[in-house]
Amino acid sequence: MTDPRHPVLRLAAELIAIDSRSFVSNVPVAERIEAELFGFEVERIDYADAAGVAKRALVAHRGPRGGHALSGHMDTVPATGWESDPWSPRLDAEGLLHGLGSVDMKGQVAAMIVAARAAPAHLPVTLLITADEETTKEGARRISTESALAASLGLRGIVVAEPTSLAPVRGHRSHVGFTATARGVQAHSSTGRGVNANWALLPFLNAMAAVQARLREDPALQDPGYDPPVSDFNLILDNHGTALNVTPARATAHIKYRYSARIDPMVVANAVREAARAAGVELQEQWEGPPPELAAEHPLVELGVRLTGLAPRTAPYGTDACELNRLAPCLILGPGDVATAHTPRECVRAAELVDSVALFGRLLEAGAG
Repeated sequence: MTDPRHPVLRLAAELIAIDSRSFVSNVPVAERIEAELFGFEVERIDYADAAGVAKRALVAHRGPRGGHALSGHMDTVPATGWESDPWSPRLDAEGLLHGLGSVDMKGQVAAMIVAARAAPAHLPVTLLITADEETTKEGARRISTESALAASLGLRGIVVAEPTSLAPVRGHRSHVGFTATARGVQAHSSTGRGVNANWALLPFLNAMAAVQARLREDPALQDPGYDPPVSDFNLILDNHGTALNVTPARATAHIKYRYSARIDPMVVANAVREAARAAGVELQEQWEGPPPELAAEHPLVELGVRLTGLAPRTAPYGTDACELNRLAPCLILGPGDVATAHTPRECVRAAELVDSVALFGRLLEAGAG
């Protein structure tokens, strides 16, 4: 069994114990991480998110310029469905480390830090540690557009740590978030004086059902290089806490549309825009950066294959690579199974975390070649 005193397991457990869900400040976990970076030049990128919550991204570097960077995020998803304390890390008898963020992403970040600290002094070592990956990718966007340190390094590549079971992922989808809002008049539903916003939203929703059907039927909007080839077009409805005996004054439809590099997202975006105009509803859009996708023959992908012995693949989800690819080509690679991420069963195999430290070290060494 893996020794629970191993540095990566100790640090992972300490990071898990700090609540850094995307809607709370990540500054406490950023400060804990910075305490591990003695001897590194550290640039703090502080900002407030849309709700006014203080956030911080970190860029840390040691040694000469160039080389590969390791990147990970500090935020986690909400603790939905957990029956145990999400912030009480637990290493079980089967060698699994449990806790919110164990696989996505506290364990990954701990492995990056331990690998970076252990790297020989003559190697270029860079860490890009972000916030808000699970929501807006704002931390990665800030690093890629505002970091003087990151821009000065001439990075050859970026390894974005995510749970890929240590297999190289050469590309993934990006997404557009659409928010459509219909307005009504709130009143007691029995009085007949209200205007129900849901009825105003229905024509838009009918049009969105047609868009989803087209995504499932039109080969031009599908990508056989991904599993599944059909793009995600996920709908969430919100009446903002309105009771059943009240006419809702606001009805909101949130849609996440994912697309890969070979798909033109404007086909869907224009259909959504036209449906919103025709229905008379308000529409807001939030775009991530372009989908990152490297050819199987790209040197960074070939390096990942050589070091892991595993074939490259694509992934249907998204990562910070869609923003960080402004700085350098990105490969997604890290320990753990994504199937446990975003669930109340989140865990990572301790031995895989330990193995990833050595793998990240070899990736840093290869970047200096």
